[in-house]
Amino acid sequence: MSLLNHPIQTLSGQPASLSTMAPDKVCLVVNVASKCGLTPQYEGLERLHATYSARGFTVVGVPCNQFGAQEPGSPDEIATFCSTTYGVTFPMTEKVDVNGASRHPIYVDLTAIADADGTDGDIRWNFEKFLIGADGAPLARFSPMVTPDDPALITAIEAALSQN
Repeated sequence: MSLLNHPIQTLSGQPASLSTMAPDKVCLVVNVASKCGLTPQYEGLERLHATYSARGFTVVGVPCNQFGAQEPGSPDEIATFCSTTYGVTFPMTEKVDVNGASRHPIYVDLTAIADADGTDGDIRWNFEKFLIGADGAPLARFSPMVTPDDPALITAIEAALSQN
């Protein structure tokens, strides 16, 4: 099954997949958390979404509570926090596991991708980022410490959009 077609629910509980959440778009899939030191990255992720959405790009946030229990909220609490604190408008999925025996199938596929340093396998922390082409091809993996305004990430997004 294609990475884009694995079933996942939206944060509001509707059936979806990456192909329905980001149809024919380049997307940046990010495991997110509301109570993490990296949580302010939401602001930059929303800025990326706003800057590039008209060109066929979206961020997809994937809440996860596996790192220090930093995403303990209910779907409503997560949605309210993201919209009121950071003005998030990009699509969000249900809360899932990204590591371990109950790892979501999307992350089974994503963890096979290596970053620029050759690191693949388990997700290291909240806000690890994966750039996926509009055709579903994985393009790049970025460490949680790579911020949304990092030139390497911006360059990769722009390159993916130029091929779209």
